Parts: sequence; structure tokens; C-alpha cells
Amino acid sequence: MIQNKYTGGNLEFSCEVFPPKRNDDIYEIFRTLDEIKELEPDFISVTYGAGGSNSKKTATIAAYIQNICEIEALAHMTAVGMTDEKLNGLLEELARKGVKNVLALRGDKPKTMSDEEFENRKFRYASDLIPKIKSAGDFRIAAACYPEVHPESESAEVDIKYLKQKTDLGVDMLITQMFFDNEKFYRFLERLHKADIHIPVHAGIMPITSAHQLGTTVQLSGSSVPTELSNLIAHYKDDPYGMKQAGIEYAVRQIEGLMKEGAAGIHLYSMNKADVTKEIYQAIL
Repeated sequence: MIQNKYTGGNLEFSCEVFPPKRNDDIYEIFRTLDEIKELEPDFISVTYGAGGSNSKKTATIAAYIQNICEIEALAHMTAVGMTDEKLNGLLEELARKGVKNVLALRGDKPKTMSDEEFENRKFRYASDLIPKIKSAGDFRIAAACYPEVHPESESAEVDIKYLKQKTDLGVDMLITQMFFDNEKFYRFLERLHKADIHIPVHAGIMPITSAHQLGTTVQLSGSSVPTELSNLIAHYKDDPYGMKQAGIEYAVRQIEGLMKEGAAGIHLYSMNKADVTKEIYQAIL
């Protein structure tokens, strides 16, 4: 299990992949995983489509990671759009395929879900999933956290309050949303300590390898962008290769700082890019 690897205080390295939108592209992600497995990460997480649209692909890819790549798989699972029947079926499928690690998330409202359906959903939050997952078998449970506060949260204090509720329900580890300023992560760890939250926290790092990422993924995450990074993007906006290399170097500097400060783990949001993952691993290991 993932948690057992924390003994001895070793830093863990991991990355995230996401299922393809088209069924016939699933072999492309398998090829990507075949490249990533050569790096021997401690685990690889697999995202889950809004409202469960990619749930079958998530289970299939997680099984490939676990059984073919022989690396621990962490399957995402979202509360939005979930029912008791669907949840039980997914957990049974994951257990049958040897996948015993789940990241419990609230999830975003799917475009196909009405406001009324969203408000009356069976499972409102990740904390509603956690007891169900724990009672279903020997699953290890991860949860998400936000060094800069969840975009919908009233305050950092309220954010920590709800995170404490999740960890008290039996969460084994935390993975942060992406951040680009390590000081925000260190201050977040201090808040966790004061709230008596003492489980491993993996720092989520996204390499910014193209200028358009600021207008899509980063904005949606609510993560702030330091002046150093915004200047870097402005400098290389018309130089795709230069932007890629500068973004990788920025991520490596972040990771090196986190390693010195004793982070429990580094989780790369490398957007299915095996080459970017490789370059970063080779620079830090």
C-alpha cells in the first residue's frame, strides 16, 4: 500500500495521468505509462471524468498501472453524480483488479447536470464518500487539499475545518492542488500542524510548459502566479521550445526547495507528457 512507503521518512515521487476522451485513444495512454514506468515512481494517479464520465476508463487505466506497469495506482473518485449502486460497483471493480488506493474528491458539476440535480446530489462532498469507501474493504484513501484555499471556501480557517473533518474520517494522505510559490505550501503545513493534522502531504507541482496553460488549467485551479513565473511566460510566449525548457526548470527549482524542506512527496501534474516527466525526474533524482 502507498502509506507503508513513508516509513523511514523517504520522499515519494508520483505523477498524474488522465483518461483520453475517445475510447480508441486509450492505447496512447498505455504507451505513455510504459515510458513513465521506467522512472519507477512510487505511484501514479488516474483522474475521473466529471460526473463519472470516464469511470470505466479510470478503472481500466488504474488496473494497467497496477498489474502491467507494477506500480501502485491511485484511482480518483468523485462524489458528484455518484449513487450507492455506482459507488459499490466501482469499488468492487477496483478491488477485483487489485487497485486498493482511492483519491476521494467532490468533483465539478458536469455540463449535462442541471442545477437542481447538482443541489440534490446523493453525495455532496468527498467527506460523504470516505466512510463508504472505508467500509467497502481494505482501501487506502487520499484526499485533496488547497495550500491557497479552495476557490469556493469562505476562508483559510473554514478550509482547514473541513479538511480536518475529512482526515478524522480516516484519510491516509493528502495531495495538494498545484501551487507555484513554495512559501504558500510551507505556511499551509503550519496551519495543518496547528489543526492537529499530521498525515503525509504530497506537494502538487504543475510544470508550465506552454503560455496558454495560464488561461486554462491554472485559472480554473485558483492558484496564484508569482511575478517570476508570469515574467517568464511573457518572455517566452512566442518561443514554444524556450517556454517548455524554462517551465521545466522552474518546476525543478520548486521541487528542489521542497525536497530540502522535507515534503512528504512530490506529485507531478505533467498532463500525460512522458517527456516532461522524464526531464524533471532526471534533474532531481
